[in-house]
Amino acid sequence: MEAECVTPNAFAEKSMGEIGSLQIWEGNRKRALGELFQIEGEESSPPEKVSIHLIGDLGKVRRIGAGMSAGEIAVTGDVGMHLGEGMKGGTIRVTGNAGSWVGSMMKGGLIEIEGNAGDYVGAAYRGSTKGMRGGIIIIHGDVGNEAGCFMRNGLIKILGNAGQFAGVHMREGTIYIQGDAEARAGAQMLGGKIVIGDYIPSILPTFTIDSIRPNVKLNGEKVEGPFYRFIGDLADQGEGKLFVSKTKNQHLNFYEKYL
Repeated sequence: MEAECVTPNAFAEKSMGEIGSLQIWEGNRKRALGELFQIEGEESSPPEKVSIHLIGDLGKVRRIGAGMSAGEIAVTGDVGMHLGEGMKGGTIRVTGNAGSWVGSMMKGGLIEIEGNAGDYVGAAYRGSTKGMRGGIIIIHGDVGNEAGCFMRNGLIKILGNAGQFAGVHMREGTIYIQGDAEARAGAQMLGGKIVIGDYIPSILPTFTIDSIRPNVKLNGEKVEGPFYRFIGDLADQGEGKLFVSKTKNQHLNFYEKYL
């Protein structure tokens, strides 16, 4: 189901009947929202005062919160792909897991997932170079590949592990991975900051070690190190900063002879 109409902006100033009449796609058919969901609540307010609570298995419901600019959405259960696509403001919180493309091309607001998320968190769609441009995404679990692809601003905070190519093509912004990261973090990045708090198997050879830092600052929050600081991706004349835990990556200590 494609449910881009499930946003505070679309629900604002509407009666329950009008909300139930909003159209969504189920496969290749248009259906009224009220045919597929039991809807309860009060008469709606302006977008900034609208609070939507979704309950159930929404793993096949896509584009919830797309383009929203105010208000809040809470999901009790899992949610499908493209959550908060192009989001400009407001808050989305999910107690379960989320599919791929969480916060794709978002510009503002907050998305927080208590479980895991799929690939391409905060990324640009294929053919675009405009990934996440603002806002905050917090994932309490793990994420898949290419988190922050073509990221231009904002913060992605991953408290679990991340797949391959975290921060690929990154321009600006910050990605913090508290757990492990798979290989090729920061490939073709031009700017921005990636911080890896645990293990990474290798650093791309197109990054050069710059220094060892006792800590790293993330939007005013200090993360204690020590961290190896690498600069790259030099293959693209990049000036991005890749911070990697020194304590958790003893296999990288040969870089110290280049300091």
